[in-house]
Amino acid sequence: MRTQPPFRADHVGSLLRPAALKDARAHLAAADLKAVEDREIIRAIEKQRSVGLLAATDGEFRRAMWHFDFLEHLEGVESFTADHGIAFKGGLETAAKGLRVTGEIGFSTHPMLEHFRFLKENCRDVAAKMTIPSPSVLHFRGGRRAIDPAIYPDMNEFYLDLAEAYRLAVAAFAEAGCRYLQLDEVNLTYLCDEEQRAGLRARGDDPDQLPGIYAAMINHAISGRPPDMAITMHLCRGNFRSSWIASGGYEAVADVLFNQIDADAYFMEYDTDRAGGFEPLRLLPKNKTVVLGLISSKTGDLESEDDIKRRIDAAAKHVDIGQLCLSPQCGFASTEEGNLLTEDQQWAKLARAVEVAHEVWG
Repeated sequence: MRTQPPFRADHVGSLLRPAALKDARAHLAAADLKAVEDREIIRAIEKQRSVGLLAATDGEFRRAMWHFDFLEHLEGVESFTADHGIAFKGGLETAAKGLRVTGEIGFSTHPMLEHFRFLKENCRDVAAKMTIPSPSVLHFRGGRRAIDPAIYPDMNEFYLDLAEAYRLAVAAFAEAGCRYLQLDEVNLTYLCDEEQRAGLRARGDDPDQLPGIYAAMINHAISGRPPDMAITMHLCRGNFRSSWIASGGYEAVADVLFNQIDADAYFMEYDTDRAGGFEPLRLLPKNKTVVLGLISSKTGDLESEDDIKRRIDAAAKHVDIGQLCLSPQCGFASTEEGNLLTEDQQWAKLARAVEVAHEVWG
């Protein structure tokens, strides 16, 4: 069994919000809400430990959305009420919120540093895993129109400042004791979808250039991390109330992802045929790991052990099985609304990942 993250059985990060937490967010003032958050996070850590996971997150219980809550606290970034939310398949739409860049991007401190400290203090014998959005998210969502041209007439300066702000953020989390940090990078996966690529071209971006731009930002962001800090990336095609946005296999970005980005491991969505086949895994270097997202966080149906093991065997035809791990394909609640399954079903899926990992890797 692996002793360093990612672990043979792992998970992406977010968990369904308990009813008590949802009620508190709807009715309590901030000071009273924090006490409920603290209590529910401790319970979630204990539950993760009890199902056999070797790493725990805070379930992202203090967040409304997986990305905005981090990005809006960077210097030079502000949130606003948008005309509409992010559109998902099936006519679903997130809360109408957006981000815009109104000043020079920077990082000095962040409320999520304290969130991580609380997590670490309560993890004890399991690794404390922190998740933040990749720097690409601030660009991909709004593009040029969300960035004040008076502040950044040259987009290259924006990319440089954003990468440096992230480098300072990574250093701050390292200073707080974080040794397991995940960058949630959905945008490289969206760049495998022709509908998304067409939308980028229509707004003036070149989808063929963006993978290199995003890779350079990520590499700068993690360039000063401590040698014992594991950096993973999570890739998916959208996750909101069990719906999705993009389709397309990883082939178009696999070389950049595996060979040009200095991450240690990749959590990769593989629960449906929207993710394509395992062939891109042939490009994975020998010193890196892929966590196969074979268990769906979008449905309560529990995957059979035999089906999961069969798919692990299929992936192992393209990469050494020793470089593989297992997890759900995404979080269970990328936004506070959560996916369409119960908490019992969520915990059964995480327990199933542990059971299969023990059988496959010992």
